[in-house]
Amino acid sequence: MSKVSYYTAEGLKKLREELNHLKDVERPKASQAIGEARDKGDLSENAEYDAAKEAQGMLEMKISKMEEILSGARVIDESQLDLTKVLALSKVKIKNQINGMEMTYTLVAESEADLATGKISVNSPIGKGLLGKSVGDTAEIQVPSGIMKFDILEISR
Repeated sequence: MSKVSYYTAEGLKKLREELNHLKDVERPKASQAIGEARDKGDLSENAEYDAAKEAQGMLEMKISKMEEILSGARVIDESQLDLTKVLALSKVKIKNQINGMEMTYTLVAESEADLATGKISVNSPIGKGLLGKSVGDTAEIQVPSGIMKFDILEISR
């Protein structure tokens, strides 16, 4: 049974492109490497053949995992998002109560998370702590260094 996960249209497109690359480019390369190693003689003592078979197995496992993710992937219609509370794909402006620092994050699926661009996973401790909160709420989030408190300043798309 596949797990449902939510993506932006852009994130889902990127995932599909990566899967297609693995199938259309990497899979033929792996088969070719196995064929070349097989041509080198005795398979019982051919480390190159064993390595090529191992690489192919890892590639097939990655393809299978991505297909499973895609089977449960859903695109979120951003126009239907409720702006009164934090949900997946919400852009949230928060303020750290301890140091007064303000940050803006977009909550996304785990595979789309990229802290450098302000995208955090809904499965991260901060992401989980923000989900369901409204403007004016305080989110108390358990992180490895203790409990952090954030004020929710703004929610947008």
